[in-house]
Amino acid sequence: MPVTNAKRVAPIATGGPFVRELAEETPVALVYDGESLAVMLASPHDLVDFATGFTLTEGISGTVPAVTLVEHPNGIECRMALAGIDALSLRRRQRSTTGGTSCGLCGVRSLAEAVRPPASVDAASLRLAAHDVRAAVQALRDHQPLHDRTRAAHAAGLLLPGRGLVAVREDVGRHNALDKLVGAAVRAGHRGTDHAVVLTSRVSIEMVQKAAALGSGAIIAVSAPTALAVRAARAAGITLIGNVRGGHFELFTHPWRFIAEHIETCTP
Repeated sequence: MPVTNAKRVAPIATGGPFVRELAEETPVALVYDGESLAVMLASPHDLVDFATGFTLTEGISGTVPAVTLVEHPNGIECRMALAGIDALSLRRRQRSTTGGTSCGLCGVRSLAEAVRPPASVDAASLRLAAHDVRAAVQALRDHQPLHDRTRAAHAAGLLLPGRGLVAVREDVGRHNALDKLVGAAVRAGHRGTDHAVVLTSRVSIEMVQKAAALGSGAIIAVSAPTALAVRAARAAGITLIGNVRGGHFELFTHPWRFIAEHIETCTP
């Protein structure tokens, strides 16, 4: 299934017709033990990473599932099997729902589940310098081919200080991009705590929850966090950095991870 389609659009005032690529948005079903848990609208690539990351960040299982992709005329199924306590837990929280590309909490049945505390992160040895933050955001921008072609995709990257970005994933949905990154990172063996997640989007609580599930010691984003996300990151032990633009950024939580230099912190 192609990632993008080229579409001819109407003439514009300054010239004639032109050809433009549009990002695909495909229904993707997350199917466990033969039952659909959720149907998400996502970019139809890196779906094994997506299914793996979704399984881990949603707390469905702590182990990496075997994923089988089955294409249908109207979408794609990611089929997975669960065993033992994971299967029992899934039946207790079963939710069949459709999630939009911008929806991170679709199908959640209770207020408590929506704002569940993220996992506690123990990344005591992670240290960041200002140049790490600036370089990571620039590197992420340089590795977004889908966005470059369509101007309609988010990206998430995994930063290892001293090595730079070791993985990047894109999707039309910001939550999907992060799930894909989590899946790619875990499948590549990057499940330690001495890394940061780099995002092209704003940071809401579900982004903190997903980063915490990977054990990320820091989140670096080009946009601002919500107040709830800041509280969640503070409680989880995650250093949260936002509004990384034009060489400047704002530090919201746990500044002790920064290598000694003059840093201005923000207290919402």
